[in-house]
Amino acid sequence: MLSYIQRLNVIFVTNLVFFVSGCSQLENQQVNPNVRAQQNSLETTQPSPDNQKDSKIRILNAEAIKISEQGQLKEALQRLEQALATSRDLGDRYWEAVTLNNIGRIYQKQANYSQALQSYQQALLINKELGDRVQTGKTYSNIGYLFDIQNQPELAVFFYKHCLINREIARLNPSALSEPQPEAYSITVAQTYRILGDKLLKQGRVAEAQRTIDLLKVEELQGYLQEVRGNERTAKGIDIIPEEKATKQKLDQTLNNAVELGKELTKLRQISPEQRSPQEKQRIEQLVLNQQQLLQQFNDFIASPPVRSQLEQISRIAKRQNLDLEGINELRDNLAKLPQKAILIYPLVLQDSLELVVVSPESVPIHRRVAVTREQLNQAIAGFRQDLQSPRSNNAKKAGSQLYDWLIKPIENDIKLSGAKHLIYAPDEQLRYIPLTALYDGKQWLVERFSVNYITAASLSNFNTQPASKLKVLAGAFIKGSYQVEVGNQRLAFAGLPFAGQEVDSLAATIPGTQKLIDEAFSPQGTIPQMDDYTIVHLATHAAFVVGKPEDSFILFGNGDRVNLTDVAAWSLTHVDLVVLSACETGLGGQLGNGEEILGFGYQIQKAGARATIASLWSVDDGGTQALMSAFYTLLSSGKLTKAEALRQAQIALITADSKSKNNNSSIATSSGLSHPYYWAPFILIGNGL
Repeated sequence: MLSYIQRLNVIFVTNLVFFVSGCSQLENQQVNPNVRAQQNSLETTQPSPDNQKDSKIRILNAEAIKISEQGQLKEALQRLEQALATSRDLGDRYWEAVTLNNIGRIYQKQANYSQALQSYQQALLINKELGDRVQTGKTYSNIGYLFDIQNQPELAVFFYKHCLINREIARLNPSALSEPQPEAYSITVAQTYRILGDKLLKQGRVAEAQRTIDLLKVEELQGYLQEVRGNERTAKGIDIIPEEKATKQKLDQTLNNAVELGKELTKLRQISPEQRSPQEKQRIEQLVLNQQQLLQQFNDFIASPPVRSQLEQISRIAKRQNLDLEGINELRDNLAKLPQKAILIYPLVLQDSLELVVVSPESVPIHRRVAVTREQLNQAIAGFRQDLQSPRSNNAKKAGSQLYDWLIKPIENDIKLSGAKHLIYAPDEQLRYIPLTALYDGKQWLVERFSVNYITAASLSNFNTQPASKLKVLAGAFIKGSYQVEVGNQRLAFAGLPFAGQEVDSLAATIPGTQKLIDEAFSPQGTIPQMDDYTIVHLATHAAFVVGKPEDSFILFGNGDRVNLTDVAAWSLTHVDLVVLSACETGLGGQLGNGEEILGFGYQIQKAGARATIASLWSVDDGGTQALMSAFYTLLSSGKLTKAEALRQAQIALITADSKSKNNNSSIATSSGLSHPYYWAPFILIGNGL
């Protein structure tokens, strides 16, 4: 006798499409509000028969996942068959789709792909019927995975892109991305974006890869901070290129028709089997058959020689496509409007390589591949950071040269041809923990050749917003006292910064009218409400951005109060051009993650309304910070330099160790003995560099 699942599979026999290998254990579901409300009600009210059945579905799914990880696949499938029958008995479409995904995962582990296809296909149709863009996107990702493992890269990319398209539309309602979800997926959406970027680069589709890598930053922010809202630019997703449009049109038509049939099928299935009339039973069989035929027609379509031939042409015409896409042209136009010639650099860290993508105003996007593994790169990063933070070490140039050879040398000629003097940098993973300016070309530090500003993501940034013409500064300083702070599992003491007083005094002397708040007066209550009355907010105090939750990272105020990274987003900074944190620390205790806390800080300041922030990657000798900040504000107050160029000139002033460095007739007083990158390199500008 056929099992319940086997009887379903007889109905849903297909050759190819709609396979879910798993797309996102850590990502979250968006469901029809009525469905979600019903689930929340079931979870919070007293147990009822339906509530008990709902809990049973959850338990059966959880048990199946656990025992499947122990290799008990047959037993896992039996539990999932029970869960599927119960979900259909309740009419719980959400849990029906979850269970179907888990059934597909079991079949996948058995290498029974034809059976997995049928389960995932049914899950996709339910997701579409519920209007669930988050889950639909995940399912598309897993369809892409199927074609990926079958060595059909063009179709893999096509379906991965649909994951991105649906995800970015869903991001306009960020709460949908933050809903808790049951475990029914194998990889995260961020991993999907990273894989898609890699696939596109391998096919020479650099413009599409740039877009994917940029949106990967946004997805990483979502994973770290939650509730990261998209905008009109992110919601555009990624272009469907002309060679893909016929496939997309056929796919959309097939799914829309199948979903309409599914709606009627759902209504009929709500009638208990013993109460269905012969006509209703016959109609159910016919609807299932019609869905099968529609999907089989699509399978035949994408397997047909003309469609295969058209998709295979994509790599061959990729260079032309790189200049035809709307998104890349908008980005190039924005770069062209900057006062200095600029290029945008995206590194993408993969397991066995480092991919570099360069966007300039005049040329097609450029891709260079570097043969260095993630492990090798991370070891070099850790060693470089250690050398940079040791002012007595003479190894910084050697370590900086190695990273220069990986990050800049492969694109050195491209930078030269573009004529760029300014680098806009979107670092990836642990590259966020080191300053690009401290790379060494064998003769000079990179800062001596280029100004640099970091960005969270181009799709979240406005490169061209001009700063206010008049500088108005609010400066807070923690000078005296000591406070114990719990950082993760550690309890650390943070003492006052003696030179912080000189730092803000120098700032006030350079920019008249500066409002100073010292120690007890420098409290969250006394500082935050007035920040938006100023164009620059300068905080000479400790801040720590640590691996873990955003609540673990904080800014310490002069009265001992802390504000964590989550709270920063609630600040009102719409009139603020620049926020400066002059004594930040990252990688406390030598622990490096993937730099999400640094990315997250830049985003939170940006979300609050400020155009840019300057922060340090490690806490610097107090006198060194005071010297650099004095030089920076002297240059910035001249009104002749951008923030990025003023920071660069201030760093060069410390490198050259001259008592005076002339720039546009403005003298910069600096102290000698501060030429080691320990003193000048940690300060990075994130956001708008103008």
